[in-house]
Amino acid sequence: MKSKNETYRDYAAIGAAVLIFAVMAIYSLASLGNAASETPDVLRVPGICGFGLSFTLDGFRIIYGNIAAFMWMMATIFSPEYLKGHKHQNRYYVFLLATLLATLGVFLSADLFTTFIFFEVMSFTSYVWVVQEEDKTAVRAAETYLAVAVIGGLVMLMGIFLVWHELGTLEIARLSSASSGWKNPAVRYAAGICLFIGFGAKAGAFPLHIWLPKAHPVAPAPESALLSGILTKTGIFGILIVSSGLFPHDARWGTIVLAVGVLTMFGGALLAVFSVNLKRTLACSSMSQIGFILVGIGMQGLLGSLSAQGVQGTQGVEGAENALAALAAHGTLLHMVNHSLIKLVLFMAAGVVFMNTHALNLNEIRGFGRKKPLLKAVFLVGALAIAGVPLFGGYISKTLLHESIVVFGGGSRMTAVEWILLHSGGLTAADIAKIFFAVFLYTNEDEKRQEEFDNMTAYMDKRTTFALAGSAAVLLVWGLFPHAIMERAARLGQGFLHLTGSGEEVSYLKTLSGAMISLGIGLLVYALIQKVLRKKKENGTWKYVDRWPKWLDMEELLYRPVLLKILPAVFGTLSRILDSFVDILVVLLRKSVYAESPIPHPRKEGNVLTAAVGHLMNGWQSAANHLWKRKNPSQKDYVHAAAILNEKFKESNMIIRRSLSFGLLLVCIGLCMTLVYIIFW
Repeated sequence: MKSKNETYRDYAAIGAAVLIFAVMAIYSLASLGNAASETPDVLRVPGICGFGLSFTLDGFRIIYGNIAAFMWMMATIFSPEYLKGHKHQNRYYVFLLATLLATLGVFLSADLFTTFIFFEVMSFTSYVWVVQEEDKTAVRAAETYLAVAVIGGLVMLMGIFLVWHELGTLEIARLSSASSGWKNPAVRYAAGICLFIGFGAKAGAFPLHIWLPKAHPVAPAPESALLSGILTKTGIFGILIVSSGLFPHDARWGTIVLAVGVLTMFGGALLAVFSVNLKRTLACSSMSQIGFILVGIGMQGLLGSLSAQGVQGTQGVEGAENALAALAAHGTLLHMVNHSLIKLVLFMAAGVVFMNTHALNLNEIRGFGRKKPLLKAVFLVGALAIAGVPLFGGYISKTLLHESIVVFGGGSRMTAVEWILLHSGGLTAADIAKIFFAVFLYTNEDEKRQEEFDNMTAYMDKRTTFALAGSAAVLLVWGLFPHAIMERAARLGQGFLHLTGSGEEVSYLKTLSGAMISLGIGLLVYALIQKVLRKKKENGTWKYVDRWPKWLDMEELLYRPVLLKILPAVFGTLSRILDSFVDILVVLLRKSVYAESPIPHPRKEGNVLTAAVGHLMNGWQSAANHLWKRKNPSQKDYVHAAAILNEKFKESNMIIRRSLSFGLLLVCIGLCMTLVYIIFW
């Protein structure tokens, strides 16, 4: 039983999330008129970290500010039941809400410096999500997550320095107009790549995706939904700034982003197909959907380059821009929103499965949802949407992305990109079908466990039911009205990408071919899954088997050996060589150029000058003893006397120098005390 304080804490966290969503929604409604402006109002907070902070609210920021606040509200409502029996719940809620504020800071930022500040805060607060359970797996996943975040942040900061140095501004709205001021194209691409690496690390783009399959399975399900649905979009937000601000209508940049997108899209889908862990499958699927979005950003650059040159059959450059680039821009924006809402639904549904079974392996949770119609319906809405089935949101955005590739043409290379996109969509349909069939249609091989599953009637409370059903309803309504809701949202957000107008209207009923091809590929892949991933047992039952080679784990294969073993060994050896090189060089110089002249008879005392003076005086003494001091000859050794006098002189000189140093030290202390007095009194 929860104590009163814990109950009050839960309600306080939910109330805070609801309040932030309400404030965001009300402020967005009040700012809709300003959002359509090319220069929306900017709120500046001077004096922070030198540059100050600045925030704005245009169409894109209205969309994603509200999406983030809505998802956080639903995830917070779901959290109390999910966290029953978990430790560190106070810490959980503190960092849950702290990350919400940091994420809103990223989306509402009006300059790259503000973006960077809140981006880094968000990375560190969300680290606590991954390490929440504090077991060995969670700690290792959190190490990976934090390492990628820190390295990505440092590279991003280098890119920001280059932009500031070359353009003299970091204001996001001014980057596009200022981008003509690049003096050196190489520096421009260096800055762009640095920023792309920093933002791409958070987005989960290949090859910086390694944290996604590790972090999602260990993080609590509500936070997994936010990691996948929102935090990856902060990375996409940054890539959109770079692509539309620093490289508007740049075909070369578009090609770079497209290539990364294709690798991310297909690689994530392939990993998801082979995964037999519920949340890991959804995480790898998130990587694939990020790839779809990157493909859209890349196509925006390619289509924009055609627009800038003028396209046959269009009326002017602006008309070409609307007709072509808007296809990719709308597909990109809508797939971002679709993926956010889809992963909110799917990860919370996965959380319901986990909090009742305490397992994620498909063999252990198989058959859990057979007699749970509400959970089945909620998951099915998300599954159909992410698979790109017509009448659901994923179909609309994937169709726009596919059409942007078809319209561009480009020969065999773009044909290959088109088919990779269709096959990636098919793999997505297959991996989500694998989960749905395993959890909601098949029966568990253990009859007693299946009976236990079937008897679970009170498997989620009213708040969790509201969070899941409400999220699924929003996703369903969003996808059912593409022209009335989705396209209006896309037009509202396209100003952020420096596009005007609405472009050509797409008839989604006439563009079913791509979706049908993807779904057909999905059926074939799912049939293949039955052969590859399922292993029959002697008693006639079967189980899923993880066929993915463990040595293909990029983190273990490449990153950890290189960063923790190879690079330290190489640079350590190089440092030792350089350190020894100095010593060797000194010895060689002392043996050759700076070799000391050998002394035939080392002196017992004195130096050359005292010896010369002493011998001169001894000679004078000898002459005097023979001439006028015969009766009282002197026998004094002036060489020794001169040496003694020299030693006394050196000693006196040292005493004087020490006294001077002591005096200077006292003067220094006095000056410091005077300075402190002047400053503080």
